[in-house]
Amino acid sequence: MHLWVDDLRPAPAGWVWAKTSRAAIVEIEHDANEPFTELSLDHDLGGDDTTRPLMLWMIEYDIWPDHIHVHTANPVGRDWLFGMAERYSPSSTTISK
Repeated sequence: MHLWVDDLRPAPAGWVWAKTSRAAIVEIEHDANEPFTELSLDHDLGGDDTTRPLMLWMIEYDIWPDHIHVHTANPVGRDWLFGMAERYSPSSTTISK
């Protein structure tokens, strides 16, 4: 599964689009038998929601895709997401921003 998490920018063709952190977690849990290969993250998802809860959930349950891309325009959010992924993901996960 390719998962795009962003409340405004539409997902590229072939990607699952989650507009909230909770929706992203539900997609990952729902497709547990399908390989989770790509994740692209915005940071700010509208209101008080961000992708930080998703990142913390992935850390807690040790669920990682093969590749994480942080596409947010928020520089503080980008650094936080990138730093957490870099620190906690397995060495087999590639991370880009």
